[in-house]
Amino acid sequence: MIGKFIENAGWPRIIIALFLAGLFCAAPFVGVRVDTSLSNTLVRFGMNGVMVLAMIPMVQAGCGLNFGLPLGIIAGLLGATLSIEWNEEIFKKIIELSAQYKITWLNAEFLNLHHDAISFASAIIIAVPIVAILGWFYGKLLNRVKGDEMMIATYVGFSSVSFMCIAWLLLPYKNPTMVWGYAGKGLRTTISVEGYWLHVLSDSLAIDINEHLRIPTGMLIFFAVMALIVWIFMRSKTGTAITAVGSNPEFARASGVNVDHMRTISVMLSTILGAIGIIVYEQSFGFIQLYMGPFYMALPAVASILLGGASVNKAGILNVIVGTFLFQGILTMTPSVINSYLQTDMSEVIRLIVSNGMILYALTRKVRAGR
Repeated sequence: MIGKFIENAGWPRIIIALFLAGLFCAAPFVGVRVDTSLSNTLVRFGMNGVMVLAMIPMVQAGCGLNFGLPLGIIAGLLGATLSIEWNEEIFKKIIELSAQYKITWLNAEFLNLHHDAISFASAIIIAVPIVAILGWFYGKLLNRVKGDEMMIATYVGFSSVSFMCIAWLLLPYKNPTMVWGYAGKGLRTTISVEGYWLHVLSDSLAIDINEHLRIPTGMLIFFAVMALIVWIFMRSKTGTAITAVGSNPEFARASGVNVDHMRTISVMLSTILGAIGIIVYEQSFGFIQLYMGPFYMALPAVASILLGGASVNKAGILNVIVGTFLFQGILTMTPSVINSYLQTDMSEVIRLIVSNGMILYALTRKVRAGR
């Protein structure tokens, strides 16, 4: 039984898990609180979980790892910034509609009480149509380059970030909290979400075990709901067809499945999850990061799902959970423990070394697996 577990998990993953456990064990001896570290790890898991979840549909469809994730992230950033830009108009429209249709409970008092949650939902609602269109074109492109999907996806991700660096300066935003003050146009590099949806999930239903350990229940529930939606979808008729296309496209085609259509659906779903994931990330982080911010988001997500045991042609919810916890746990614990041991602040250097090391390991290991 133990041998089967080792065979399924693989020694590299077991060693990484033992290394993380060792860091937690060593923490008290160098003055690092275990409860604080665990709290930080859970927060980072909740922040990044949905973006890692976005890898599953494309992997299952045989489109490979979604290095084009920045495209979905950019759509999420568009939804977030437009939600802030139109915030007052959105709430005025809701009040008008509630009066028109005589919805008495949907009044100004209710909207003020749930302002952050409604703003958060509006960011997602605005982002989804944008990302669906972008995902459709992205899927059509990948259908034309079968066999080179990951290379083209990488180009799409990097080029879309570069294009948006120009667009963020030219788009006609007017909200004074977002535009450069001295120029009156062009968006700032970072935009605070305070007053809109700061910690709307992180603080919702949060459980304080003690003053150092807080469980971000709302964020974890949101991830669980998104994971359940993906799990149900992948077991639906369409999801089964997507998996069949990824497993054996010729057999799927012979069975009457429209291979290109299924691949496009998987790319659209993956891109939509990326957009939702970045909005979840922003509400916890506290800022919208524009310009080169999305550039660095794809590799950690890819590395996380590979560390969790996924391959370029097979991935599941468990791979997302295990991989995200391992990646974010080591990224949280290593700088803290080493800084406390050395009595110096090298957190950023250590963070870069550890994160890039895990990404390098994940991308160079054998990631092809049978279905």
